[in-house]
Amino acid sequence: MKKNRFGRYVLFLLIVALVSGMVAGCGGSTETADKEAVKFKIGHCTWVGYGPLYIAQEKGFFADHNIQPEMVIIEDESQYAAAILANEIQALGNVVDREVIHYANGAPITFVCAMDQSFGGDGIIASADIQSVADLAGKTVGLDKSSTSYFFFLAILDKYNVDESTINIQEMTAGDAGAAFVAGRLDAAVAWEPWLTNAGQREGGHVLASSRDFPGMIVDVISMRQDFVEQNPEAVQGLVDAWNEAIAFYKENPEEGNQIMAKALGLTEEEVAEMAEGVQFMGQEENLAFFDSEPSEGTIYSLSNLALEFWTEKGIIDTEVKAEEFINPAFVKASK
Repeated sequence: MKKNRFGRYVLFLLIVALVSGMVAGCGGSTETADKEAVKFKIGHCTWVGYGPLYIAQEKGFFADHNIQPEMVIIEDESQYAAAILANEIQALGNVVDREVIHYANGAPITFVCAMDQSFGGDGIIASADIQSVADLAGKTVGLDKSSTSYFFFLAILDKYNVDESTINIQEMTAGDAGAAFVAGRLDAAVAWEPWLTNAGQREGGHVLASSRDFPGMIVDVISMRQDFVEQNPEAVQGLVDAWNEAIAFYKENPEEGNQIMAKALGLTEEEVAEMAEGVQFMGQEENLAFFDSEPSEGTIYSLSNLALEFWTEKGIIDTEVKAEEFINPAFVKASK
């Protein structure tokens, strides 16, 4: 009987130990599950290229990665750098060449992920007598020097060896440039949709060159404050993973994706669908290629170096900066 009781006692202890371990394990899981989501703010303007952020929010991809980003729409680009510097936002969706300027001028940012690239949504519209980029010499062109339109224009001139000084540039917003061209007040304009489509409203008006002819020139990235990245690497990885999941979802469900983005951006589904035709969303596969460290065309390194070269030449950047300083490929490479 003593043996039997002892055996039962040992069995009891084993069961208690096992149950205790299970409870402890459950407690650990609960603690992880109850861990407060990391909150931060992402600034961006109203543009379909940033729309997948709202897909990630709506479909629960952010929550899956224990992050709770707040999207903050900032239409005035001149406020971007100040918002980052003041830590009012911790992340920003914007074009590479402008973010290169922000970094060179003191914004403590790093690029963690590509969002989209213009693929026909931006371009140069021209009158009937302008049939080549060389024909722009001596003509009047409307464009916005404070936007990526100027960088895009300079890159095209450089490719065709056309000197900017031979062109009469009138500074105005892209929308005003498009309208002025259609009204016959300009020989050409650097604009985006719907003005590329509307160019034909003017007799002989046509698209001289578009971003479809120059892929990888106008690319939006997520840039983040470096201190936030250092303090919250898991949250940054979660953001990149959630972004890639949103792109994968959109590719499989474009109609539902357009509905989500339209509602979030205050646009119609038709407007979103039309705008989306002019961009290429960049998910995991595209990001891996874009963040390739090999010195080749079409990577974030070559694009950033081109931007550094142009803006230094124009006197916009007056400090020596290297692309490797503000590009962080780790999160793209580690993405699931």
